Amino acid sequence: MSTTTLAVLVPLLPFLGAVAGLLLGRTAPGFVRPLAVLPVLAAAVLAVLVAVRQGGGAAIDAATELTPTGSVPIELAFHIDGFAVLVAALVGVVATCVQLYSTAYLREDPRYPSYAALVSLFTSAMLLVVYSGDLMVLLVGWEIMGICSYFLVGHYWETEAARSASLKAFLVTKLGDVPFLIGLFALAADAGSFRITEILDTVAAGGLDHPTLIALLLLAGVAGKSAQFPLHTWLPDAMAGPTPVSALIHAATMVAAGVYFIARLLPVFAASRAALVVMAVMAAVTMIGSGLAALAQDDVKRVLAYSTVGQLGYMTGALAVADRGAAVFHLLSHGAFKALLFLGAGVIIHAAGTNSLAAMSRMDGLAKRVPDAFWTMTLALLALAAIPPFAGFFSKEAVLVAAEEAAAGHSALAPGAAGWTVLVSGVLAALLTAAYATRLWLMAFRGRGAAAPDHGREPLAMTGVLWLLAVPTLGFGLAAGPLADWFDGEPLTPTVTTSLLGTGAALVGVLLTYGLWQRAAVRAAAGARTGTGIETGATASAAAARSAAETPEVAEVTHEHPAAPTGPVADPGFALLGPLHRHAAAGFHVDALYDRLFVRPTRAAAALVRFLDREVVETYVRGAGAGPRLLGGLVRRAQTGNVQSYLSALLAGAVVLAIATAVFANVNAGS
Repeated sequence: MSTTTLAVLVPLLPFLGAVAGLLLGRTAPGFVRPLAVLPVLAAAVLAVLVAVRQGGGAAIDAATELTPTGSVPIELAFHIDGFAVLVAALVGVVATCVQLYSTAYLREDPRYPSYAALVSLFTSAMLLVVYSGDLMVLLVGWEIMGICSYFLVGHYWETEAARSASLKAFLVTKLGDVPFLIGLFALAADAGSFRITEILDTVAAGGLDHPTLIALLLLAGVAGKSAQFPLHTWLPDAMAGPTPVSALIHAATMVAAGVYFIARLLPVFAASRAALVVMAVMAAVTMIGSGLAALAQDDVKRVLAYSTVGQLGYMTGALAVADRGAAVFHLLSHGAFKALLFLGAGVIIHAAGTNSLAAMSRMDGLAKRVPDAFWTMTLALLALAAIPPFAGFFSKEAVLVAAEEAAAGHSALAPGAAGWTVLVSGVLAALLTAAYATRLWLMAFRGRGAAAPDHGREPLAMTGVLWLLAVPTLGFGLAAGPLADWFDGEPLTPTVTTSLLGTGAALVGVLLTYGLWQRAAVRAAAGARTGTGIETGATASAAAARSAAETPEVAEVTHEHPAAPTGPVADPGFALLGPLHRHAAAGFHVDALYDRLFVRPTRAAAALVRFLDREVVETYVRGAGAGPRLLGGLVRRAQTGNVQSYLSALLAGAVVLAIATAVFANVNAGS
């Protein structure tokens, strides 16, 4: 079987599994789990086989015209290069882990059949985006992922939070998709084709007439899909969906699609130095803002969500300095440890009965209750904090090295301003990342208080995939050398300068957070003994814990639904952020700003239109009907059915006509 045929089967198998799951979910429930796991597993195996066959060599292109469309043809085209095969392998492996994990995590969920089918469809759409060699075919997968995310984030649709989050995710990403679609058409108009290879040839020949406009339009769509500032606000709220969905969205699909898209079309963006500077500023704001926000979150999943936003900022920063190898390298390593973090968080939520870090910090011995999650999440958090020798260290260093090269003026494509912006913000974000990763670990696994509930070992389907994902989390960074040949040949290994900067910043974040946590723990213990909350954030954290403990997922998947413990909280986030904490916890009020700038004016305009429609337009419509109705009522009064009345009226009318005729005759005679 040819490599092209295998590549076609990779997105096709999950699609067929999704269709079969939707058709047989109710009539044959025994087939639901095999149909959820086996097609995705087969796709993962085939994706790895395609990667082995391609081997980082010359790209494989295959295309067939779908239908005549005029001057710009649309083709079902595949473009399989080193970037595509590695990302496809990541998608397949993570999706398989998510499907296996979900068989245990959602085993009591009555909507599991539709959930599993949507996850398979989600996976198929992302694989189509990865392998596609035509922008219109890529757009199909791009939009299918959007609708799948709407349904999966809104899985617990009985609650207002899930409904609002799913609608918000859909609308915000569609807001970016509008300029994205315009940009695709403008790009195809300049290049005369939707084929990626032909577009890149046109760019190389200097054939783009409006490179900056096209790049910025496309960047708007990427900002929405990959949750970059200012369209990042949907991703933290998307945590209302099931935790395995969060792992899939954050690690291997949806948000990764935007970064991968830019990597595929990087020469288009590099044709405009202004677009690269805009991308660098967007990445910098995203990295720093998300890092500060993560330090203030109480929901463990929201911490990881803001973490994803920041790590995507690193990838965007690498693209802003025109190094797609570093960007995709970080995408791959991040996909492994972020999937591990979310799935591990699901185990913790499953065992603790809450997703509140404040509540977990009041539980003693949670790490002993879930040893698999404890050890694997420890590895993943070390990778997230970019501590050597874990995968995150090597991939993040690749980004910083690329930024350093651009800042020093050694990049032929990226401006120095973009390099300095990404380098400075990347080092600062490394400190913030290490700080919130340490905070999460300390509050989740080093709590003090009542004993954590003991429900025995978690299901093997949940814990087994954690250890599977721990392997690339620990060792994937060692592939930095060979991976360069799969990409553009640029080295991905760290340098001494960036290693000292990045690791030094991370260690400062770890040590500072640990010291502030110890001080907060002493104050919390003193407050508990005296019955007073010395910790300034105790009341807010207790309220957040109660709110988090009432989320629909907690009620659905945990063994029990305990009330959140109360009392002072050992949270170093308050000391780290100080007066900024309140604003960071609210995401720096970006949602409130959008509400005032866009939502309220839109609602006011809608209210005005409704008023004009009801009070003005409908008044005229009602008047047009009331006039004939009134006239008809008057005529109806004359229709009594009495013949004598009719004759009398006829006689009176004849007399009136006779008199009128006589009067007019006399007038005419006198004149």
